Amino acid sequence: MNSDGLAGNDWQLIDAAESFSARAPGPASMAGRYILLEPLSEDHADSLFETLQDDDKESLQRFTADPVCSSSAELAVLIEAKRQTANASYFACIDHFAGKTLGFAALMRADQPNRVIELGNLLFAEGLRRKRTGTEVVYLLLRHAFEDLGYRRVEWKCNSMNSASRNAALRYGFSFEGVFRQHMVVKGRNRDTAWFSMLDAEWAQRREALETWLNPDNFDAYGTQFTSLSQMNSVDGS
Repeated sequence: MNSDGLAGNDWQLIDAAESFSARAPGPASMAGRYILLEPLSEDHADSLFETLQDDDKESLQRFTADPVCSSSAELAVLIEAKRQTANASYFACIDHFAGKTLGFAALMRADQPNRVIELGNLLFAEGLRRKRTGTEVVYLLLRHAFEDLGYRRVEWKCNSMNSASRNAALRYGFSFEGVFRQHMVVKGRNRDTAWFSMLDAEWAQRREALETWLNPDNFDAYGTQFTSLSQMNSVDGS
């Protein structure tokens, strides 16, 4: 607490060299060890719809505002609507080895002057959930937001009842900031929203943890991790 009764970074002056607007998110491709991210388009609809047939789509999309699509044509329409979203860029998540589209994710709600952006609207099929592939998706998007686009703060928001998303945010190294009560109405139901964030000053440490965890040396021949990402980020969970 400082002499004015303000805590942390409250009222901290921003160096003139850092007083710039972040870049708007736009089409970009990023290649990791396991995953390729490329601009989401209707061309991904068939592959993604096929992938989702192995999932319980009702359960998978329980906490999202998106409708459950009954055909690849409906999914293509949904994808096109997402592509028209202002201040956002959507990415298809493609398995490097199988070539299948396993989901999508977005950098969205970009506030360029304040350099704040949200990593959200994730649709992760089974091939991404709690796997190296899904973690690499988040790593690539965080790296892009902080290092390429120049954001100071990346947010993660989810339904407060979505324990899987809340645990994932902590595992990736986001900090919990609280719950916004009656924040939204989603599919006719109230949504209290849990907010998380990661700051640019934290990114170097989080990047090191993510890269160390993703390294093949952290896994045995059966794919079992030696050290969890939660341990590396010193948070609860696994």
